[in-house]
Amino acid sequence: MQPPSVSARIEAFHTALPQDKVRLKYGLMAENAYRFFRGTCHLFYEDLSNRSYFPHRSPQVWGCGDLHLENFGSYKASNRYVYFDQNDFDEAVLLPATWELVRVVTSILVAFKSLSVKEEKVMAWARFFLNTYCKTLRSGKAKHIEARLAKGIVRSFLEQAGRRKEKELLQNQTAKNKKSCSLVVDNEKRLALKPETKKTLLAHMADWLTNSTDKALRKCNVVDACQRMAGTGSVGVKRFLLLVESEEAQHHFLLLDMKEARPSSLVTYNPLPQPQWLSEAERIVAIQSRSQYATTAHLSTVVFDGVAYTIQELQPEEDKLDFTVVVRHEKDVLRVMKDMALLTASAQLRSAGRQGSAIADDLIAFGNDPEWQQQLTQYAIDYAAQVDVDYRSFLHDYQNGFFERKKI
Repeated sequence: MQPPSVSARIEAFHTALPQDKVRLKYGLMAENAYRFFRGTCHLFYEDLSNRSYFPHRSPQVWGCGDLHLENFGSYKASNRYVYFDQNDFDEAVLLPATWELVRVVTSILVAFKSLSVKEEKVMAWARFFLNTYCKTLRSGKAKHIEARLAKGIVRSFLEQAGRRKEKELLQNQTAKNKKSCSLVVDNEKRLALKPETKKTLLAHMADWLTNSTDKALRKCNVVDACQRMAGTGSVGVKRFLLLVESEEAQHHFLLLDMKEARPSSLVTYNPLPQPQWLSEAERIVAIQSRSQYATTAHLSTVVFDGVAYTIQELQPEEDKLDFTVVVRHEKDVLRVMKDMALLTASAQLRSAGRQGSAIADDLIAFGNDPEWQQQLTQYAIDYAAQVDVDYRSFLHDYQNGFFERKKI
């Protein structure tokens, strides 16, 4: 029996999601091989779980699960400082350390190939990432990156993010007059809600704010809400943008991102037993809180209409590094690779010894073991080539209407 095609596997994975939104995701994935890679985390781990030559044995760590270059970025924490760190934990689980590493190394190979960088140079950057990761583990000390500690392009990036005022973010997404403020619906990234859904959501969130464990949010009123579209992998999940106003300061507004928490796409393939979480949102928030040096502002969970959501302060989409700019200078690329590797190892050290994750001594020993790196690198090379094949197959099917056909 012939195995299902890549497009059939992708289609099967998305059957439970709204198909109009899923078709938008397919359009994004068709842009290039890297965006396809970002949107097919489930394919990556299904294939990985079936490869016998990959070094599966490694320390168990808490990982974001979908670690790639664009899942690092800047964000404002509860202390209002700006940090550079991993910032997407939707797929986060307890997993073998090598699984987290091979995902990000493959992303390096796929992303920079899509930017037409020579293969030997990309390989050198990937190896530099792994060497820096191991060096950080061997130190046994978790580190963090904020503007005053960063160097090079990351420092400039954080300083720019720090100068970006909250009112600028509000101005781009809201309409204000003397009496009121509301979200602007642009029918692209912000979509109008059905009146009854909006009414129910606003009432529910008003009650949630009153009883929130976040003291600052308890002093806020919810003013408006709309549907939100963002990202690549998460297109199709339920997502809302909330506008809230502080009771303490008139006309002081805040934007909250409310995102449906779905099961991690690793759950079927991951060999490690997982804790029993109260909800998928609790899983995401718990792992994010123990992995980041400073937690994203207003990170919390809520259940609405029987669905668990994560909530956090909206972060500007431009607070991700633009690799079309970074790649122009090799020194900048090496700086970014170093910082991302340091943060990957630091997240694992910071969350060591928690609910089944390896203790720091085991991670230090892993950083001292040179044997797994060559196998992991070879797998990443092979899989990056597979991504290219899969992408071309998907693109052919997408352009020829495979995903538009009527289902019997």
